[in-house]
Amino acid sequence: MLRPAGPGDRTPGPGTRPAGLLPFRREGGRAAGPPGRERPVNLDDPFDIGLAGLDCRLEREGAPATPLDTRRWRADAGRSDRWLLDACQGPTVDLGCGPGRLVAALTERGVPALGVDNSARAIAQCSRRGALVLHRDVFDPLPGEGRWHHVLLADGNVGIGGDPVALLRRALRLIRPGGSVLVELSTGEPGLWRGEARIAGPDGSCGRSFPWAVVGIGALAEVADAAGLRPLRMFRRQRVFAELGAA
Repeated sequence: MLRPAGPGDRTPGPGTRPAGLLPFRREGGRAAGPPGRERPVNLDDPFDIGLAGLDCRLEREGAPATPLDTRRWRADAGRSDRWLLDACQGPTVDLGCGPGRLVAALTERGVPALGVDNSARAIAQCSRRGALVLHRDVFDPLPGEGRWHHVLLADGNVGIGGDPVALLRRALRLIRPGGSVLVELSTGEPGLWRGEARIAGPDGSCGRSFPWAVVGIGALAEVADAAGLRPLRMFRRQRVFAELGAA
């Protein structure tokens, strides 16, 4: 059983492993150990269909369905991730890390990084990849609170929990003074959408519904301000990222 973070927890550095994290070893820069077979899809886990690598879409109440780039989730970090990775110049925690491509890439760069996810499949995929990962809800106590240099909310994870203001306030509590929160914004949603969502697979099967939010560029300033943050800079190409600091 994982224990809550206590006063003795420290921000992980190279070669350290906070309590409750899965052990790993690396060979030639790749996750060691047999890959094993993917477990059957668990429809009780909202994101399991996507994490299993199936083509899927996000269905939202009152909004068009949008395809999800599950191939990017499961691949190694690519060129489109470079801005996010370059922005992480110190210990970084990736909230909703999924299969762990960003955590693994930061570790390869020598940047201490920790992934956090509450999906069993994501944790298994991170472990095989060699990413340092904690199986926990992002709102639960985490190691190094108030001492992280950066918090990552990539791949739309600013929508976790359906309340981006609450999530950004949580991220603000995780970073040290002068730290930053790095978020990926929606290119298809001009403002803010909040509601119930579910992920549908290619055969029409769906995971259970969950509260979610989608934040577009037009909503960033208002959402950030309500959370006690301010935009520092933005990157706009095929994907859109923003770096936020304490207001």
